[in-house]
Amino acid sequence: MPVIRPIAKPALALAGVLALAGCSSSKAAIEETHPTWHNAEVNAVSRATVAAGVAAVTSMRPDGTLETAALDLAGGRRLWTAPATIAGRLPGMGVQPPAAVETGPGQGIIAALDPAKQGRWNATLVARDARTGQRKWTRPVQSTFGPQRCGAYLCMSENTALASARMVVLDPLTGKLAWKLPGIAEVEWSDASRVVMLHMAKHPALSAHDLKTGKPAWQLPVEQALSPGIDLSGGWSFGTAGGNLVGYVAPYTNPKKNRTSAFGLFSVKLADGTVNWLRPSVVRVYPSGSPGFAPVVRPIDEEGQYGGFARLDPGSGRVVGQITADQVPGTGWWLAFPPDLGKLDFLKPNSTGAAFDLSSGQAAPVKGQRGWSFCVTDPKPLPLAGQAPGFYSVASLCEFDLATGKRVTGAGVPPPWFTGSQEGWRLWRDEKGAVHAVKDTTGTIPGMYG
Repeated sequence: MPVIRPIAKPALALAGVLALAGCSSSKAAIEETHPTWHNAEVNAVSRATVAAGVAAVTSMRPDGTLETAALDLAGGRRLWTAPATIAGRLPGMGVQPPAAVETGPGQGIIAALDPAKQGRWNATLVARDARTGQRKWTRPVQSTFGPQRCGAYLCMSENTALASARMVVLDPLTGKLAWKLPGIAEVEWSDASRVVMLHMAKHPALSAHDLKTGKPAWQLPVEQALSPGIDLSGGWSFGTAGGNLVGYVAPYTNPKKNRTSAFGLFSVKLADGTVNWLRPSVVRVYPSGSPGFAPVVRPIDEEGQYGGFARLDPGSGRVVGQITADQVPGTGWWLAFPPDLGKLDFLKPNSTGAAFDLSSGQAAPVKGQRGWSFCVTDPKPLPLAGQAPGFYSVASLCEFDLATGKRVTGAGVPPPWFTGSQEGWRLWRDEKGAVHAVKDTTGTIPGMYG
């Protein structure tokens, strides 16, 4: 089975045992009924973030350096760019996107790392006006995984390479410190009053805090939610499903101990951290929806043998569609999915593939059927200047004809389960790094990358 290197929600390293898995509509129909645009002036290598009518991405310049690019969300026009850098982020996490925070009606800031160095500082966190790019404030940075929006605030783990690592919560208008926590953490969910973070430690934990004061609301060790022996080196991903947070921890095989860490999916209530359900010893397949939107998984037994494939209900963890291991059609395929995720497609390059109806588990015809999968399964690392090797851009999806295994020309818009939606806008990059967008009023839903 071919293996690719998807850059998903930040991960310390991508698991070597990831199983490959993956809505579109007529392109012409969407363009007739919904606002669309694309911008080929940028070479986006990160996910896009949105605030105050502006979309922001990290883009790679022809010389291999990075820049922050701000685009008008309504029409795609480039508003401004500024130099950007990576300062301490690990390659398996992919290139960090800028953080976009709304600060008032139609107003916001875009925060990103500027390559400016001062003494022991390796970069500078710079907050700029979302529309004009005017500098608002700066903060020196030694090492970080990058800034994130957390409600109406800006969060960032800093000094990640030092024993003094901490998570800081900053006022987006002034950069002043609101509160802080020791250790390295990442924002997995936030609203107007609360934030939930994943603490990256030997024994990782989720914790919820009041956004204004940092007062803890609840804490849950991930090993208590899933099983002992968690190692975040395999990667992780989270997504929301109603009032719940659904998390996935990938397996990691320690080369020194030759032992694979615990892995699987679990769900917790955002209100109090209570565990709703868990699915241990399953790997998330790629491409597929966010764990909180449409998790598709494959079990692995204690001998390392793969089972069939199953789509889960993120609300209950129950299986809503599956095929058995003996139905998997040999080798030489990678997975694809139709717009509604109702079928599981086995795509074979330049050859006839196979498809199964997930609701019944029965084989389905492939003639005239299309599925979305990764455009390439052997992506090349980004030729970044002055950065550690091994960074990859966010993957792009292409539409394939299952009967021939060939790409469909003039394909439609990638599905919402892949792109996600922010304020009704879906944004994605194509193979060349151009940014595309469509406003189809799907609200705000998590995509494959969170």
